[in-house]
Amino acid sequence: MSSQQAEKAAELQDPEVRAELDRRVREGGATVIKGGTGGTSLDAQERLAEGRKKGGLSRTAESGDDRAEGEGAVRVEPDDKQLQEAKKNLGRRDD
Repeated sequence: MSSQQAEKAAELQDPEVRAELDRRVREGGATVIKGGTGGTSLDAQERLAEGRKKGGLSRTAESGDDRAEGEGAVRVEPDDKQLQEAKKNLGRRDD
């Protein structure tokens, strides 16, 4: 995985869950990704969260890319409450 990619929580891999979370963001302005405040789509919230988690890493002699590469992938997590509500709307139970 390159330093430009984030590791997504398993729940975010499901296309139906992603579609429901994206709908919540676009229609209701909900923050569905931890650290994704201000994003107007699910993808935008994921990118914001990844950037914020990597934020401040460039305060060394290394470039930001070199430091991020050494830090490994950033895990992007859904907001638990929003995820549970999305699953409920899809008629799914918690795992």
